[in-house]
Amino acid sequence: QVQLVESGGGLVQAGGSLRLSCAASGTIRSINTMGWYRQAPGKQRELVAIFTSGGNTNYADSVKGRFTISRDNAKNTVYLQMNSLKPEDTTVYYCNVVGITRSLSSFNLWGQGTQVPVSS
Repeated sequence: QVQLVESGGGLVQAGGSLRLSCAASGTIRSINTMGWYRQAPGKQRELVAIFTSGGNTNYADSVKGRFTISRDNAKNTVYLQMNSLKPEDTTVYYCNVVGITRSLSSFNLWGQGTQVPVSS
């Protein structure tokens, strides 16, 4: 079984920084993708940043140059460093991890969500 635990959210002022973490644990054989999404009330969940299966990174245009995704493979952890935060970045952020368990089952898991309020 695989679990995700997110951490790092909290109130921040506009222009400030915050780092989110998402740790995957359990019977993991391999991880294909690790990414961050966000979803505002009444809107669809949107991609923020992701490590693709090829190891490349993709970012939403709205966060390019401000957010950086990184990972620690030894810890199966993905991070999202958010700089120059804007009030419009306020929403709930979710990590997503796709991979294979040791029993060769695939998994596609979402974190519990982390609230990031940015005050103006």
